[in-house]
Amino acid sequence: MTPLSLRVMRLFEEMGKNRLDLHVLFEAAGNEPAERRGVLDVIDELTRADMLDACGGDFYALTEKGRGVIAQS
Repeated sequence: MTPLSLRVMRLFEEMGKNRLDLHVLFEAAGNEPAERRGVLDVIDELTRADMLDACGGDFYALTEKGRGVIAQS
């Protein structure tokens, strides 16, 4: 897992929520436009890996598999 992927996953834990919107997830990248674009790639990868579920309306939910990854990191 890349450092950016891990930062995105940890945001759920830091915010104390199982569901976050894309704008909050962009915070994992800080203010760098290139890294913010990378967040979209990371979200796509995490969704394909069954760690996040797309909930519609730019919201993503942490899956059981995703919670397990956070717990192990």
